[in-house]
Amino acid sequence: MADIHSSFGTAVRGARHKAGLSQEALAARAGVHRTYVSSVELGKVRIGLEIAQRLALALNLTLSELITAAERLEFNSEE
Repeated sequence: MADIHSSFGTAVRGARHKAGLSQEALAARAGVHRTYVSSVELGKVRIGLEIAQRLALALNLTLSELITAAERLEFNSEE
């Protein structure tokens, strides 16, 4: 099973690419620093629900949609 933080980061990166946003643009929308977005995408930080929701909203997703994408990635890595 993949680390959920890495899977969440990969889901954020995928959604960001799909939305056509740079890390800088996503960070500005979510009200965080660009290096923090990078750390999230690399699975290096354990983010709280508030930041997770801010990232989801900045990506025009619900928090549950972003978490579901992360769970799919996590469980698909088991195969």
